Amino acid sequence: MEKMEVMFRFLVLLLMNELLLCMVESKGNIHYYDFLVQEADFTKLCRMLTVNGSFPGLVLRAYRGDTVYVNVHNQGNYNITIHWHGVKQVKQPSKAWSDGPEYITQCPIQPRSNFTYEIIFSTEEGTVWWHAHSDWSRATIHGAIVVLPRQGTSYPFPGPDEEEISSWFKRDVMEIYNEAIETGGEPQLSDAFTINGQPGDLYPCSNETTYCLPVQYGKTYLLRIVNAILNEELFFSVAEHNLTIVGTDGAYTKPIITNYIMLTPGQTMDVLLTTNQSPRNYYMAARTFISSPLPFHHGTTTGILQYTNCCHSPFSILQYTSCCNSLLSPLFPTTLPNYKDEAAALTFIRRLRSLASKEYPIDVPKNIDTQIIMTVSLTLLPTPEASCGREIGDRCSASLNNISWVMPYTAILQSYYRHMEQNIFTDDFPDRPPYSYNYTGGNLPSSLSVASQGTKVKVVNYNEAVEIVFQGTNVGGVGDNHPMHLHGYNFYLVGIGLGNFDNETDPKNFNLNDPPYVNTIGVPKNGWAAIRFRATNPGMGMVYALSSRKAYYLGHEYGSHSKEW
Repeated sequence: MEKMEVMFRFLVLLLMNELLLCMVESKGNIHYYDFLVQEADFTKLCRMLTVNGSFPGLVLRAYRGDTVYVNVHNQGNYNITIHWHGVKQVKQPSKAWSDGPEYITQCPIQPRSNFTYEIIFSTEEGTVWWHAHSDWSRATIHGAIVVLPRQGTSYPFPGPDEEEISSWFKRDVMEIYNEAIETGGEPQLSDAFTINGQPGDLYPCSNETTYCLPVQYGKTYLLRIVNAILNEELFFSVAEHNLTIVGTDGAYTKPIITNYIMLTPGQTMDVLLTTNQSPRNYYMAARTFISSPLPFHHGTTTGILQYTNCCHSPFSILQYTSCCNSLLSPLFPTTLPNYKDEAAALTFIRRLRSLASKEYPIDVPKNIDTQIIMTVSLTLLPTPEASCGREIGDRCSASLNNISWVMPYTAILQSYYRHMEQNIFTDDFPDRPPYSYNYTGGNLPSSLSVASQGTKVKVVNYNEAVEIVFQGTNVGGVGDNHPMHLHGYNFYLVGIGLGNFDNETDPKNFNLNDPPYVNTIGVPKNGWAAIRFRATNPGMGMVYALSSRKAYYLGHEYGSHSKEW
């Protein structure tokens, strides 16, 4: 069948206005961008932060090996930083400050200030993305990054396109965040999910602007999907069409044919879709996957995949036209899992495999130097006043190994370089939970719900083989699926399961041959996930949950290379 590229994203209108100001030849090409962050008015979204007047922001394109400089000018009202999600940012002297998490590798960019990031695409190929990394500002400040193979080489599948998923709020998202912090309660739920900025036919007052992707029969399209939603995992499906997964988080996978996918917040996926069905309209749909008893948004966002045979006039493949109002009503995907289909989510995750070919080899650590078993819990922080909706006198929080992260007021990396560590953080993050108990049992003691606070880091030596086992808990009766992300690395997801991790028996079933090479995973409700990586990126990294309800844990590593900086 004929192959075709498309540009297609979940959030606002398709953004093709990339600002490529300069390109010169070195080891790879060098690209220069300017980001102007400022507030703008949108009809559905009210007033919000944008980048260069667009929501979402620019689609950055580069080849593997290229370097990109982005000068961010903050003309908004909030402090911001930009994180290059899925980019390893090898920590050489100038790159160490460019990862983006606020108060970790840099202090935030204050209003009416600017900061220039240096981003090197060293091993990434496929789809990654960029987003603000200050509180909830990533809800509006974000965009996709398309990393092409090195010049002169090609993908191991047909050429690319892009797609993005996000949520939007009728209120200022920073007001929502600040309100949740002040009250200690659950944040307001999103008002809608969107596909390319449009909620779709199933939301009020949205059917006239539902996103429509015109396609031609007999062609194959590459969809680049980014889950840019703040809090929710998502199921996604296209009616009557199979999807072939060929990459995730900027790395290739063995092709997987499926009729739905599941993405955690921050996860990216490259998916092939072949238009081989009867010419008519088909819904593309996404809805929440939720495993906890906590409130969630019940809406389903839709776009329309429309075969050109349904239209009576010619149009561009990127054009919003009256074709979406064809007499042929779209078919809805019957394969889209229900909100709480935990089996569908776990089955999907377990199918992912690295490509692991001669051209794209993998290197899974076999002998582990450092193992960290880390409980992930929704917990409470004692406070003198009544502030949390669940328990009087306690604030809703979260913890890793029963420690809730306290954000410093000086960047961790800055304090390390200036030998101020003892005043900013401590290096005693524990390798094990403080208590051993039936982590996923029912009716757990209420004392387990109370977390301590600290700015604690874990120090590992350069080139150590590290294994982290994330253990979900049922503390407080609110076990949940936890999306976890590691800065500065992709890692191998070597095992995942339900119940309590058994350090004697579960490693015997680890996949050490072709585990998926990712940077974001979902730890199943009352279950566990084991990852492995080699600490070859000296400097500051962090591993944390990508949900407003979750807490941070900072991993700090250094080695012989750090002495040369």
